[in-house]
Amino acid sequence: MEGARALGAIPGEGLAAAMIYPDAVFSHDSAAALLGMPVFGDPVIVHVLAPAHGTARVVAGVRVHTSSDEREVVELGGMLMTSPADTAVDLARSRHAAVGLASADAALRADEALSVEKLVHVNESRRSKRGRALARWPLNSATALSETALESISRAVIEWLGFPPPALQVTFRTSGGPTDRCDFVWPGFSLAGESDGDLKYDGRFGDPRELLRHQRERDARLRAHHVRSIAHWGWIDATTVDPLRSLLVGQGLIPVAPEQTVHLFSLRRSVSPRPPHRASIGETSADRRDRG
Repeated sequence: MEGARALGAIPGEGLAAAMIYPDAVFSHDSAAALLGMPVFGDPVIVHVLAPAHGTARVVAGVRVHTSSDEREVVELGGMLMTSPADTAVDLARSRHAAVGLASADAALRADEALSVEKLVHVNESRRSKRGRALARWPLNSATALSETALESISRAVIEWLGFPPPALQVTFRTSGGPTDRCDFVWPGFSLAGESDGDLKYDGRFGDPRELLRHQRERDARLRAHHVRSIAHWGWIDATTVDPLRSLLVGQGLIPVAPEQTVHLFSLRRSVSPRPPHRASIGETSADRRDRG
């Protein structure tokens, strides 16, 4: 996925750390990578937990975290890591609110027994206050209905732009036709939204021409029977904010609250897959698309 990677295995540095510290408990982005949760940017630091009496430090690319709060630990492939719930709370306390939201959404998808109430309880019950307030919005806003990191980021941007909240994963049934589902729907505006992502059409999910044909046919059914219009956007549109704002306003969606400029301004730097995070002088739009 653009900007966020769901990794099936921890990077090489993590494997080396596991060999050096066989009892290490991976946490934060490292635990997220092992658990298949989205990892934002290109993390070069391996995160591990140490006993409370240990020393927090960074040595040879390994960041050691200490905490007096207990973490639920799970085992995967012979390696120990914090649970989806504790991983989500750690990230919500230490990363941008949009990253925290995507992590919390992913944790709910990863563990069916997990709930928003449980995530909130884990955050509020920790003795350390550091990051507690920062984590409250993403944890309280989390839902398993957001199926990808892009959908989670899009939800955050839509709220921070002041637009009304959409219904998620809405199913439409057309008489005599297939069942269609949309990522976002604003019933009062007869508008649907789809956060497609460029990877959907890079060939890994089938012939891009067939995928586009099915999309056009589906959009035609929806417009004919259920909604006035359908907006499509990708990773760059959502994370650079202005394109998504312009797209939704152009489709007739009206903001109902002021923009939260602090979150929006800092978003790109927090979710970009790699530096540089800002456009350079003379850089073309094609260059920015390629950079992602």
